[in-house]
Amino acid sequence: MKKYPEAIGPYSAYRKAGNLIYTSGQLPIDPETNEFPSDKIEDQTRQSLLNVKAILEENGGSMDNIIKTTVFLNDMNDFGAMNEVYKEFFVSPYPARTAVAVEKLPKNALVEIEVIAALEK
Repeated sequence: MKKYPEAIGPYSAYRKAGNLIYTSGQLPIDPETNEFPSDKIEDQTRQSLLNVKAILEENGGSMDNIIKTTVFLNDMNDFGAMNEVYKEFFVSPYPARTAVAVEKLPKNALVEIEVIAALEK
């Protein structure tokens, strides 16, 4: 069983190009239940990042390999709560990051996170 959810459309969960991994936006779908863990931004952020972590680990990497993240929030008022969970997954030097609010995310998620990671050669 995969440790991250399958893509929900005609796209890949990630693609490799040389030593780079580009993930698609990771919704907070628990791969065991195929559901969101809850309707709380903290739980959804954690699940999205666990999905990212699983993709990287499957490819011999870790969260330390991430050089850039993009965080899509359904509501910018959730930024602080998302950030509290986000910082549990990273240490300095932190990846570059963009965070934007969007009108609506697939499956009415509160957050979606994509990353670019550079694996060791």
